[in-house]
Amino acid sequence: MGSVSTVGDLKRRRIDELAARAGQVPEGEGGVSLTKSAFRRLRRDPVAIIGAVIVVVFLLVAAFAPLLAMRDPLAQTLLSEIRPGSIPGSREGFPLGVDNLGRDLLSRLIWGSRQSLMIGVVSTILGVIVGMALGVLAGAFGGWVDTVVMRFVDILLSVPGLLMAISVSVLLGQNQYALMIAIAVTQVPIFARLLRGSMLAQRGSDYAVAAQALGVKKGRIVFGHVLPNSLSPVIVQATLSLATAIIEAAALSFLGLGDPDLARPEWGAMLANAQAFLSIRPELAVYPALCIIVVALGFTLLGESLREALDPKFRR
Repeated sequence: MGSVSTVGDLKRRRIDELAARAGQVPEGEGGVSLTKSAFRRLRRDPVAIIGAVIVVVFLLVAAFAPLLAMRDPLAQTLLSEIRPGSIPGSREGFPLGVDNLGRDLLSRLIWGSRQSLMIGVVSTILGVIVGMALGVLAGAFGGWVDTVVMRFVDILLSVPGLLMAISVSVLLGQNQYALMIAIAVTQVPIFARLLRGSMLAQRGSDYAVAAQALGVKKGRIVFGHVLPNSLSPVIVQATLSLATAIIEAAALSFLGLGDPDLARPEWGAMLANAQAFLSIRPELAVYPALCIIVVALGFTLLGESLREALDPKFRR
């Protein structure tokens, strides 16, 4: 029994070594793991640093919004000073002025970051979970299961993302939960196809073939080795999808399909509300638009840098 156990341990150890080798940098890195090598490249990449700084600032502003906002974003402090054709601009205590209802614009932008972050993160997490489930089914089982799953994914991909989000949002009703689900649905096929392709590539690796030859159960090969080594592109795509989710959330709110509570600050809704006052105070539209652009740019720069750091084709 001892010898059988020893042989089994040697087999498992050999498979683990081959799986670990699949996640290492093959050339010029001295056997350093892929994660450490990618982190080294990111620290030297100015584009990654800029993206990371934007993302960190955005996260901090959203997390500490109650402390950073100088005023209640719902308080109509200067409503009495609003006149037809005139909205007060910047003044003491109101660095960016007020909106058409006399509410502090800076405080609403700060609180709006929290709404955008929540919608973007939740919708991306939902898209990753459902997409990974479909990708694992297709990549692990193959055959008719792969065919059925991929045809379903192709149907979802055949519909433009924004049109799909609008359709789902209209069907589910005007609320934040419907908005998150609508955005998540557009991301599901992306993650499913990405993980499925990555798993199919890993299934042909030396460690997977060796494990099959040694009689290791398929479930352990898939979930213990193939799946962990297939997650790098999914992580990168999740970072990029956050930028897309924030833009789509703003677009749906702009079209009136977002939060039904119009008083609650959200960048897309603020942008839509400002359209009627562009000739009076164009800053009401400029500021939320800049917030959306800068945050989306930050996530995009960070995601592209991660992709280049983790992709073997980009290694020097």
